[in-house]
Amino acid sequence: MSQAVPAAAPAASAPLRIAIAGLGTVGAGVIRLLDTNRDLIAARAGRAIEVVAVSARDRGKDRGVDIARFAWEDDMTALARRDDVDVVVELVGGSDGPALACSRAALGGGKGLVTANKAMIAHHGLELAALAESSNVPLKFEAAVAGGIPVIKGLREGTSANALTKVYGILNGTCNYILSTMERTGADFAEVLAEAQRLGFAEADPAFDIEGVDAGHKLAILAAIGFGTRIDFAGVRINGITQVRAADIAQADALGFVIRLIGEADVEETSEGARLLQRVRPCLIAKGHPLSAVDGPTNAVVAEGNFSGRLLFQGAGAGDGPTASAVAADLIDIARDEVGAPFSIPVASLAALAPAEPGHRMERTYLRFMVKDRPGVLAEITAAMRDGAVSIESLIQQGRGVDTEGAVMVAMVTHEGPEAHVRRALALLEGSDSLLGDPLVLPILAG
Repeated sequence: MSQAVPAAAPAASAPLRIAIAGLGTVGAGVIRLLDTNRDLIAARAGRAIEVVAVSARDRGKDRGVDIARFAWEDDMTALARRDDVDVVVELVGGSDGPALACSRAALGGGKGLVTANKAMIAHHGLELAALAESSNVPLKFEAAVAGGIPVIKGLREGTSANALTKVYGILNGTCNYILSTMERTGADFAEVLAEAQRLGFAEADPAFDIEGVDAGHKLAILAAIGFGTRIDFAGVRINGITQVRAADIAQADALGFVIRLIGEADVEETSEGARLLQRVRPCLIAKGHPLSAVDGPTNAVVAEGNFSGRLLFQGAGAGDGPTASAVAADLIDIARDEVGAPFSIPVASLAALAPAEPGHRMERTYLRFMVKDRPGVLAEITAAMRDGAVSIESLIQQGRGVDTEGAVMVAMVTHEGPEAHVRRALALLEGSDSLLGDPLVLPILAG
């Protein structure tokens, strides 16, 4: 049964006039969505939302939507300065360059800005928010984190009465697709990455995704909103998934876990004041945890509030439809004059917290070593664990032939202990000619 469309907005309400910079998959998706749901959007926004001008690199490219009805600007900065535009939608991408110039021009010229650009917000969000506040115009970026999932709105509004204790989740669909496909098929990392690229789930240059940078951008944004802190991407500790092997996936499964790339942030009180911990790393997650069942190119964010308890936001983390939906939701808020501070509270009131040092934090850890098949290697590793004060819960040694070089895999799970102890034990093994490559260190996510 189709949804009834409410009565259209009163004719006297002036439309919200927007310009779109960038007409890739998402830009074309925004135009398509605004065309398809025009009456519904006007009714919910209280007035029409109309595209009046666009800009992109190639004017003649077929994007599946009619752009001839809109004014064209070759220069995106000129687009942002048009007198007939109320809000600029920036969908170019990149932390600097044309995207940043366009955004500065829009906000500095008294126009609202909606963007899906997480890199730009992670690097320049405070500057842009301050500019928006000084110009008394809106800056919104729901689409910058987790695609169509309304997680920014959920944190900024839904949990606004809560003191959040932790924000964490699966923030990169490419990594989640690779890890869950490895889990399902038994294939190794390189093979699944190539397939993800063929299917369009991974970029031709996937470094930002598989090395954890994209998830780091998103985590920095969520932490700033969730904890009322100044955004600090430089303070995010980042480890990607490139070291994870099919054998690790299989071993995790045998132990009752799955492996997922997790971004997590929290604030801790120390004798020197509050400290912000932000990190992205692959983790073992117990089967039965809400995040363990999140597979494919899906995102999920967990927020824990002191009164709300645990909240889970889950859905499509990318794609033209979900991302366009998030962009349109921001535009509807602006049309309703529902604006607010970009990071929940004014920039001047955001706390500037130093990064937390997590060495004292307690956790269980999965450690995997690829080693030469010779006597004494296992004794060398266990001696380093002993001297580092790491207690071993279980130890697994596989025979030769784990890979084409004939290396042996040694894996272990530690008892709960300080993170610094594991680091100290691994430092004792640095330079050992028994080890073939760096050990893989995967914390076991608690809860």
